[in-house]
Amino acid sequence: MAARIKDSKPLESFKGSLVLVGAGKMGGAMLEGWLARGLAPMAVTVLDPQPSKRLRELTKRGVTLNPPAVRGKASVLVVGVKPQDAASALQSLEPRTARTSLVVSIMAGRTLAFLQDALPQGVAIVRTVPNLPASIGRGITVAVANKRVSEAQKKTATELLAACGAVEWTADEKLLDAVTAVSGSGPAYVFLLAEALTAAAIAAGLPAELSARLARETIAGAGELLLRSPLDAATLRKNVTSPNGTTAAALEVLMGPGGVETLMSTAVAKATRRSRELAG
Repeated sequence: MAARIKDSKPLESFKGSLVLVGAGKMGGAMLEGWLARGLAPMAVTVLDPQPSKRLRELTKRGVTLNPPAVRGKASVLVVGVKPQDAASALQSLEPRTARTSLVVSIMAGRTLAFLQDALPQGVAIVRTVPNLPASIGRGITVAVANKRVSEAQKKTATELLAACGAVEWTADEKLLDAVTAVSGSGPAYVFLLAEALTAAAIAAGLPAELSARLARETIAGAGELLLRSPLDAATLRKNVTSPNGTTAAALEVLMGPGGVETLMSTAVAKATRRSRELAG
């Protein structure tokens, strides 16, 4: 498992039962984060028709995988299936859902209204947009709750989400489409930057292995500096850019017409529209 970040929150205090429906990339990442932060494996049931090898290995630690029969009502149900599979997955949750249950959705595009229509009436629901670094405790999740969520349930949701990184709550669900485009999809943008920087280094004559290491360590180090520094990104960029130097020469290209800012704005706008389309 990847290294954990020290400041993510422990989960030893979680005493309920948790059902994870769909343990793909995001659901699996969050499960890894919860277990690493002290969530008792025996408190977790995972429902996944195509469990990964890693997920099957977790059963040796006490995680229940695809039980043949329902084992009572769950305190928390986390839904991480693909949006197109949402209707059937939510319908199957009824035997596991009590009026006191909390349903946490990590599905892209599926609104609170959709979830409320598909789940038993009166259920407390939190819709979230997490991201992939949740598996190492460095994710960020934005969440919105329906009116049925109590303060205690909101606290439970916050504890689960905070075990995987930073948490932000909003009362405006409409913001989640843009959140999806920025932080939900954002890790892929960073990975693409690493790919592009590696390819550029190779084109400049560096060996492939060294190119990949330079790109990876530079992006990881710059990200950590950005996280720790009280300075904003623009100031940090200016501080590393000497007038008429090599960095300035490169930034003339990256910040010029059709450069990174334009491309990123266009990309985020397109991803935001796609999130709205998925919501129907």
